[in-house]
Amino acid sequence: MTSPDHLDDLDAVTALTDRVRRAAYRAVADAAPDPAGRDEVAEALGVGRTLAAFHLDKLVDAGLLEVSYSRRSGRSGPGAGRPAKLYRLSAAEHAVSVPPRAYRSAAELLAEALERSGAEETLYRVAEEHGRKAGPEPDVTALLTGNGYEPVTREDGRIELRNCPYHRVAEQFPPLICGMNLAMLNGLLEGAGLAGDWCARMDPAPGRCCVTVSKNKTD
Repeated sequence: MTSPDHLDDLDAVTALTDRVRRAAYRAVADAAPDPAGRDEVAEALGVGRTLAAFHLDKLVDAGLLEVSYSRRSGRSGPGAGRPAKLYRLSAAEHAVSVPPRAYRSAAELLAEALERSGAEETLYRVAEEHGRKAGPEPDVTALLTGNGYEPVTREDGRIELRNCPYHRVAEQFPPLICGMNLAMLNGLLEGAGLAGDWCARMDPAPGRCCVTVSKNKTD
């Protein structure tokens, strides 16, 4: 039986079937961790501000984006103008399966069982071994994107990951799942032939994956 929650998820996914709306969502994602304004999205899409605002607000209605207000100039007080409407990705997750499945609940049960039994190190070894099965890939960005991450390279060359594929379970079991994630990423780098140049490190910060990928230091 389809529940109201599953119907909400279906509505959210359906909102992305429109090509312009999908591009608007991507533009907001590309701006993360900073929010994006209507003018920025309109420029990125090559459409008018009114059309961009229409699609952005539809994404908010679908639960895919969240809204905040801020004066982009940094000014305040009389004469500073109205705060701009800004958009960022919603923290909510949406998945659709027909008929409904409860894979997330199974993952949570397995994570709790691993913690109770003290089998974390076994999980980390399995995650690293699984990651090493990745085939050769000379492009680290393509490797990360292909495995569910959203990499963005910072000025210092460090790669931050805007998306954690295990986010919901990591919220409940952070040491266990973040450690698994770290092991998986280092396994991926090794399997792709990139471990000589890159390594994954625990580097938690709000609004992104707890692991970052950095160039290995050379003398």
